Amino acid sequence: MSDVLALMDEWGPERVVCVSDTRTGMRGVLVIDNTARGMGKGGMRMSPSVTVAEVARLARVMTYKWAGVDLFFGGAKAGIMADPGSPDREAVLRAFVRALSQEIPRRYVAGLDMGLSERDAAIVQDELDDRGAAVGTPHALGGMPYDELGVTGYGVAEAADAAASHAGTSLRGARVAVQGFGAVGHAAARRLDELGATVVAVSTVHGALHDPDGLDVGRLLALRAEAGDAVVKEYGGRLLETGAELLVPADILVPAALQDVIDEDVAADVQAKIVVEGANLPTGRAAQRVLAERGVTVVPDFVANAGGVVAAGFAMDARYSAFRPDPGAVFAAVSAKMRENTERVLDAARAQGTTTHRAAVALAQERVRAAMELKGRLRR
Repeated sequence: MSDVLALMDEWGPERVVCVSDTRTGMRGVLVIDNTARGMGKGGMRMSPSVTVAEVARLARVMTYKWAGVDLFFGGAKAGIMADPGSPDREAVLRAFVRALSQEIPRRYVAGLDMGLSERDAAIVQDELDDRGAAVGTPHALGGMPYDELGVTGYGVAEAADAAASHAGTSLRGARVAVQGFGAVGHAAARRLDELGATVVAVSTVHGALHDPDGLDVGRLLALRAEAGDAVVKEYGGRLLETGAELLVPADILVPAALQDVIDEDVAADVQAKIVVEGANLPTGRAAQRVLAERGVTVVPDFVANAGGVVAAGFAMDARYSAFRPDPGAVFAAVSAKMRENTERVLDAARAQGTTTHRAAVALAQERVRAAMELKGRLRR
């Protein structure tokens, strides 16, 4: 219990709900961080290594994401300690959702995160007999296919373009390295290519590809559709170890895979002048300081990868609607929000003489604090 209490500060979390089920072996946690600006909304993940601290950390990121893009929901996250490849995954998921029936969908609406698919969102809705219980359902059930559309990666590329312009350069012709070629990474690479950037490196769990003259993004996308993460093997050429892509000569680096991949040592050797965080929490605090001292511009995760949050806002509105969200409207909103927020945070960091992470957090906290004050939630 003391460990859970240690997670709490003036912002939250408001609720930490740990649940288990003996029959299925389900163990999981829901963390609702802060609801001053609206009900809790965030992804639900399934992994054998899920921890309460991890979920709480990600719930806080969601608080900042919603406030950062100025949309009115609160931060939350859920985690199930289970193998997503297990034949019992559906039973475990249903048990988790049943155990949280007092929270979903009144206080929390589930989205998709690591280890879960669109069908799992449908399972959540079915178990609670409520279309409002989850977003991210299959297209056949009125959902918006986030991964297929690539809204998060699209937003990452838009943020990169805004950051390049802010630095007085152009994305057109800029060399970009992308770590991760999954849902976010491949969509970011696609949009970066459309905007005229030269993608010089990509990676998956199988290794990294690097071509200083630029990779054929169209071919990579086609191969990914057939081979998944093995795309880097199918593409041909010399395969480097995963992680090498972080250090290749590039103007822009997009870490779009896992958290905590850029530590102090990596930060000291990164050659890019702009880092756009496509993944959640890819850069440690010490590494953030190193990058700032070296003059590397960083677009923080909850600014750069908030395109999915903007899309989720549309999906939240459409939960009980007979109509699907319009993808065109979603992409337009993502572009506008990503560019506006990137410029705002970079301007604030420059004016305050602080890191972009601190400037972004300060902006989000300012908005959350204003809501808490209006609702009488602050200690007097």
